[in-house]
Amino acid sequence: MTKKQRALIITEKLEELYPDAECSLNYSTPAELLIATQLSAQCTDARVNIVTDKLFKKYKSVQDFADADYDELCEDIRSTGFYRNKAKNLIACCRRLLEVYNGEVPDTMEDLLTLPGTGRKTANLILGDVFGKPAIVVDTHCIRLSNRMGLTTNSEPAKIESDLKKLIPPEKSSAFCHRLVLHGRAVCPARKPNCEGCTLNDVCKKVGVNKQAP
Repeated sequence: MTKKQRALIITEKLEELYPDAECSLNYSTPAELLIATQLSAQCTDARVNIVTDKLFKKYKSVQDFADADYDELCEDIRSTGFYRNKAKNLIACCRRLLEVYNGEVPDTMEDLLTLPGTGRKTANLILGDVFGKPAIVVDTHCIRLSNRMGLTTNSEPAKIESDLKKLIPPEKSSAFCHRLVLHGRAVCPARKPNCEGCTLNDVCKKVGVNKQAP
């Protein structure tokens, strides 16, 4: 079995296990997803959702965030960690959205990466979830599971993204990453993965199968 064949089987099995997988961050507009994703750096999605529940009621538009008082915004997002840098980036990001993109979130990787606080992980999430484009979101779950399953041997997010793009059908790539998150939480955590109870164990490198797959 080739690596691509194994990747397709894994994709199909994850699709069966988590048919309704979607982003676990709460949002109602593209800008809210952009902001929530920036806040999720080094923070759990559950915590971010608690913070944004109040935050998006207080700051209701890109303009509101662009005009936000820095110290006040710091306090509003303090519990997400690294709040000073996040507040600075959120204000700068929303100002750029207004100045360059008429307040709208752009739909290309190149444009998204010009927004302060926006890296490839955030940009891919926006591209996949908002615009329905092929996207590989490389978060901690993706890094851990794709290595354990033998889909990559890299640890750098950009290289993992490149590796997975060659293996996962483009139209399934965004949902595939959301399913990795769910599987990582439910079955394959960083410590003590439940390999015995995992329905992917017949195609997973971690449990020693398909050792000769390229």
